[in-house]
Amino acid sequence: MKVTIGGSLKLAFRPWVEGLEYIPDDGPAILASNHLSFSDSFFLPAVLDRKVTFIAKAEYFNTPGVKGRLTAAFFKGVGQLPVDRSGARGAGEAAIKSGIEVLERGELFGIYPEGTRSPDGRLYRGKPGGLARVALATGAPVIPVAMIDTEKIQPPGQVMPKLMRPGIRIGKPLDFSRYQGMEHDRFVLRAVTDEVMYEIMKLSGQEYVDMYATAMKRQLTEAAKAEKEKAAKAEKAEKAAKAEKDRART
Repeated sequence: MKVTIGGSLKLAFRPWVEGLEYIPDDGPAILASNHLSFSDSFFLPAVLDRKVTFIAKAEYFNTPGVKGRLTAAFFKGVGQLPVDRSGARGAGEAAIKSGIEVLERGELFGIYPEGTRSPDGRLYRGKPGGLARVALATGAPVIPVAMIDTEKIQPPGQVMPKLMRPGIRIGKPLDFSRYQGMEHDRFVLRAVTDEVMYEIMKLSGQEYVDMYATAMKRQLTEAAKAEKEKAAKAEKAEKAAKAEKDRART
């Protein structure tokens, strides 16, 4: 996959990279990145010599039919692990378990602390469960990563990517050994997550929003629905007024 997809991505998009020296040659490490586009999980592994394992929703792996089997084979090939998101708590525990297993093998584990793609290019509050718990349970260093301009290449819903140069900025590893054994303290989990998000913000230059991206997506969906209903009511009222006028003329 690195030779085929990775090579093609580097040739076509020519991503620029800063901070490659912070990626260890061996041993476990957590790559905590902002999440702007579906393509983030491909550009980051493409520029690294080592394999990076991310988690992905289980639907990518169990969709029936030929297309489903091809999709599953593709995601397995690029190092994605399936996680069932049908239950919020179950999904979180599965992600944590998967991350710990990857790190115990001495590999790189990639995670998006925001939990989902940014709906508008801004950086949102990190979820305190997965990243912090995996870091404290394993003692692995956390390396902050900033994806730059990938949302312009492939915005949500766009199938064909736009040819332009994305950037990847990698920061210095963060050591949270001072919190070892405190992975069930919610205040510690929040402190660890906020520290990582602050470093990602400095690397990316994004505007920070102190709310979860999932909550913003919900707000945007509800606002779009309300606007659609408002437009439908206005159209209905306009038709009724026109009909009334026509009746008055006759």
